[in-house]
Amino acid sequence: MKIIPYRKLNELRPMGNMLSFFDDFFNRTFEEEGGDDSFRSMALDIVEHEKEFEILANLPGFRKENVKISVHDNQLLLEAKCEDKKEEQKGTVYRCERYSGSYRRNLLLPENSDLAKISAKMEDGVLRLVIPKKEPSPQKEIVIE
Repeated sequence: MKIIPYRKLNELRPMGNMLSFFDDFFNRTFEEEGGDDSFRSMALDIVEHEKEFEILANLPGFRKENVKISVHDNQLLLEAKCEDKKEEQKGTVYRCERYSGSYRRNLLLPENSDLAKISAKMEDGVLRLVIPKKEPSPQKEIVIE
């Protein structure tokens, strides 16, 4: 498994403005295996609210049983599989655009994410993840002897 950074240019961001950790969260990574088309990247919206982060992922036609969400070392991994049903073809296919395969996204979460309280809900082809924020732990002061 390898992580490939994916960055879009944001014309609204003023020049010279340094990327914050949360900006990096928005522009983080998607993951692909090798160079093949075995995995695609699903479309995501990421919204920061006062007390939580909200992630909306478009997964039309997917059932929640075919979606897997996992967290490891502050990385959120979203995977969805769509099995193509092989049916007897009774006509001539002129065009086939519906994707059948796997989607995968890997996001690095900010340090203030409360990983133990992540909730997920899938409705009308949209996966909604809510990641509560936790209070930052105070930095330890080191006393010089």
